[in-house]
Amino acid sequence: MPDFPDPDSRNVLEPDCSRCPELAACRNRISWGNGPSNADVVVVGEAPAAGNPDAERWRGGNWTGMAYTSRHSGRKVRALFDELGYDAYFTNAVKCFPEGDDGTNREPRREELDRCFAHLRTEIEGVRPAVVVSTGKHATEAVLDFESIPLDGFLDRVLSPVECERLGVTLLPLLHPSYENVWRGRLGYDREEYVAAIDAELAAIV
Repeated sequence: MPDFPDPDSRNVLEPDCSRCPELAACRNRISWGNGPSNADVVVVGEAPAAGNPDAERWRGGNWTGMAYTSRHSGRKVRALFDELGYDAYFTNAVKCFPEGDDGTNREPRREELDRCFAHLRTEIEGVRPAVVVSTGKHATEAVLDFESIPLDGFLDRVLSPVECERLGVTLLPLLHPSYENVWRGRLGYDREEYVAAIDAELAAIV
């Protein structure tokens, strides 16, 4: 199991942010980026899930106030980068839990991604990584939109680096950890091959 992040590594950019009133009303806590402030790799998720307040530690960003700290996705993506040997900085494209009608996650809306991008841009410019790894369609789309690059088909972008001139980084889209087992086989990889492909792409960039 990967180490749980140090709460002191939270990068609190705008305490009590209320740019998105609907999100502010349904969140428990803002899920801030966390990790080394000089990391070579910044990992960007889509948004925090509802999480589990009764979990011993890995309750999720909506309860811990730190991105990628859920029992499933958080531990899985952190274990991946531990395995690859990178001490990464973890954050989300949208910092607050987007609650759907049934109490679970809904997809973040375009305006929410747009409002929150200022925070993501500040994080990227502050950390100055060699690579931004986006996990999932919405995280990838948020970065590409800023660069005025069309996403077209998300799966076609996975493991295909994109040079982002405005941000001054390389973007490497990956599958979201929640859906990796569903889509990895459609890309022609088993897990060992997928991890090896990520390792090779990162090694060429970092």
